[in-house]
Amino acid sequence: MNDKQKTITVIDTFGFLFRSFYALPPLKSKTGFPTGLLTGFMNFISNIGKDFQTDYIVFALDSPGETFRNELYEEYKAHRQEVPQDLLTQLPIAISWIEKMGFKTAAKVGFEADDIVASIAHDAREKGLMVRIVSHDKDLYQLIDDDTIFLFDPIKKDVINEDKCVNKYGIKPKQFTDYQALIGDSADNIPGVRGVGAKTAEALLQTYETLDNIYANLEDIEKPRWKKLLEEGKEMAYLSKQLVTLKTDSHSIDILQEFELPKENPILKIEDILLEYDMNRIIDRVHQNGLNYKTTVPKQQSKEQYNYVLIQEKHKLLDIVRGIEDDSIVAFDTETTDLDTQKASIVGFSFAFDEKSAYYVPIAHNYLGVTDQITLEEAKEALEILNTHKLVLQNFKYDYQIIKNNFNIELKLYADTMILAWLLNTQEKVGLDFLADKYFHHKMVAFTDTVKKGENFSSVELEKACEYAAEDALFTFKIYHELLKEFKNKSCEHLLDVAQKVEFDFIYVLSEMESNGIKVDVNLLEKIKEENKLQLQALTTKIYEQAETEFNINSTKQLGVILFENLNLPTGKKTKTGYSTNEAVLTKLYDEHAIIPLLLEYREAYKLQSTYIEPLLELGLKNEQHRIHTSFLQTGTATGRLSSKNPNLQNIPVKSEAGRQIRHAFIAKEGNRLIGIDYSQIELRLLAHFSQDEALVEAFQKGLDIHMQTAIKIFGEEEAKEKRNIAKSINFGLLYGMGSKKLGETLGIPAKEAKVYIDSYFKAFSSVKEYLKSVEEYALEHGFVETLLERRRIFDFGSAAPMQKAMYLREAVNTKFQGSAADLIKLSMNKIYHKYKNNSDVKMLLQIHDELIFEVTSSKAQQIAEELKEIMVHVYELNIPLDVSVSIAKSWGELK
Repeated sequence: MNDKQKTITVIDTFGFLFRSFYALPPLKSKTGFPTGLLTGFMNFISNIGKDFQTDYIVFALDSPGETFRNELYEEYKAHRQEVPQDLLTQLPIAISWIEKMGFKTAAKVGFEADDIVASIAHDAREKGLMVRIVSHDKDLYQLIDDDTIFLFDPIKKDVINEDKCVNKYGIKPKQFTDYQALIGDSADNIPGVRGVGAKTAEALLQTYETLDNIYANLEDIEKPRWKKLLEEGKEMAYLSKQLVTLKTDSHSIDILQEFELPKENPILKIEDILLEYDMNRIIDRVHQNGLNYKTTVPKQQSKEQYNYVLIQEKHKLLDIVRGIEDDSIVAFDTETTDLDTQKASIVGFSFAFDEKSAYYVPIAHNYLGVTDQITLEEAKEALEILNTHKLVLQNFKYDYQIIKNNFNIELKLYADTMILAWLLNTQEKVGLDFLADKYFHHKMVAFTDTVKKGENFSSVELEKACEYAAEDALFTFKIYHELLKEFKNKSCEHLLDVAQKVEFDFIYVLSEMESNGIKVDVNLLEKIKEENKLQLQALTTKIYEQAETEFNINSTKQLGVILFENLNLPTGKKTKTGYSTNEAVLTKLYDEHAIIPLLLEYREAYKLQSTYIEPLLELGLKNEQHRIHTSFLQTGTATGRLSSKNPNLQNIPVKSEAGRQIRHAFIAKEGNRLIGIDYSQIELRLLAHFSQDEALVEAFQKGLDIHMQTAIKIFGEEEAKEKRNIAKSINFGLLYGMGSKKLGETLGIPAKEAKVYIDSYFKAFSSVKEYLKSVEEYALEHGFVETLLERRRIFDFGSAAPMQKAMYLREAVNTKFQGSAADLIKLSMNKIYHKYKNNSDVKMLLQIHDELIFEVTSSKAQQIAEELKEIMVHVYELNIPLDVSVSIAKSWGELK
């Protein structure tokens, strides 16, 4: 090794951490938290300079999501073994420590850590550096170059060079991708050449040197079996080579100073955190001996002190709330007995009106020895005063319902930090813990550390409750002001107007809908349950007949054996966890055996039973009026559409008869009817509005059937009627970024034919293609796309791989239309809420994407339906008319 040549050490981080986990015994902290992986990691850090000398260091990381390899081969890494929970628990902690210690990480969406390692190694060699790769993973052997690049096994303290590779595998590093292409890799589900093992591959490569040369000399191979296997497996061999060959262009190390070893002692920078995990020995060792390379001791960051005040006397509470200056911002939060507002009772509330202090008011703590608390009447008096100020809350909807249900007070919202954070970036987390860490690097007190398992907040001691609750209020206050700065810094203060005029108003609408609930016919659900149960039994019998044996149909392991061993259906390689029997696998085998259609039907019936029928029946029976109350998530999607949970009422299937029957079980209460109002072709109308395409605009302005008009334009008058459905698929497909391949699959025609249809469409509606392209170009230039009301969805094109970038562009187009449709629905719901909020004849119950469902007094149903329609078609003036379809019925299933 040249003494003057500088070295960069590249860590295969996940590979190293996995190995650390298995190399050490299952260590635990005093609280029972697993620490084996973390200990192995910190031992490695403390030995830098002892085990090896280096000038630069970087930790290569995987990125979430699929890579280009999944696009090449769907089954890539499809059957990986489940990772032990203790490993999963420690992994993100170790990753978070890397940057906290001052080390540099490297990752890129669409690429694996191995690609990052390969790219940095390639770039470092170009810059004249020696490269040490900390890993023993055979996938990285292909990078070994004795002059400049070698592997280092940190457990065995062993250097892996070209000689070690030859001794172990009988081949040189530069032959390694060809070797893997032949033998495959069961761990990553890389197929290789079926029947070719390590010894055969070694012999072939020793004779012919490369994969290309093997296939160029196939006729000379003496063993007939080898020749036959190679002929049959050629396609898989070359696919496997693509899969195992690492990319060398996914990362560079242009500013080398960034990768220098930290100047301050990295272990002491996280001393407090290590003590939390009882990793005292490592800290003691560092304090005694320092590190094996020169560092300075980091300056101790003084923890900011906050004043959390417990209020137990009425006069003190009233003095404080009366002393708050008029027009003040006041952050507010409640503590309760349950997450379900329908069941929850208030336990206490907290508030803050400056950045240093917060107050907790206990009301209903209940444990032996609890001291004085504030009564409900006293709390109500204080709440009425607080409600005169500018209230800022995190997830206002929850606290609004709690205060309304417990005190009959309707809180007035000034701002919701959760909604504001979501408007800033609809794809980032919006929880209080995340925001406190993001803006202040502050770790909030965990609920699980405050409330014992099986108990609720009422059992928490007052002092401990005060620390937890007051912190929530204080950081809501601090985060609010930080969010205001970010809106200004990102030049998107118009989103504050969207929040005030639309989103905050919308919270009251959702709260009302959740409170209203929707009635279910429990008798019909019981009947559906029994019928579906009989269907499942009948399918089970038929499946057993086809399998010629009984087995657990819900066990993928047992099913895999039946399908691929007993019935000998075609499959990929078997892994340690068994065969894949997911829907995609079964669909491919649909025509191979009569058991497959039965299995798919069984799975659908089983899902209906377990996911919808039984849970809905249980919820309906629990409620005296048989009403089900879902929870709507305003920040649940990136486009702005609503989602719902507990239960999810937006995904009840309609394709199967049983699924349609479930919708018939949602009914109006006695003396009422349901009204369903659905925006007609809303996204296509928005396309016409945005694109200004003359043909589209004219069709909508004249009230013509848009799918028929599209069919006429593409196929001509004579064929239009029979090809209307194809036109419909094209109309909607383009809004979702559908290309010719996907359209071909949807219509069951060749991609070439589908491309002709798409080209004909763009010729007929000439401005549309140009407009869709402009949406993509805007997104690329600005990094976001805006909806009708200028809500934003951000895309990280900078770090996106080509596949990810293409997906972002499709999502940008989709968001423009789906997000704008969500805007219109919200505007309509807000307007309808204000018109009918004190009218007992009208209840808004559900929003299912472009459809609204109401429960109204039967005698006024027709009149109210007309009024609702009027609001919805005139809620926003587009340059083409909005239209809705309206239906009135006794059940959801009957609404057309």
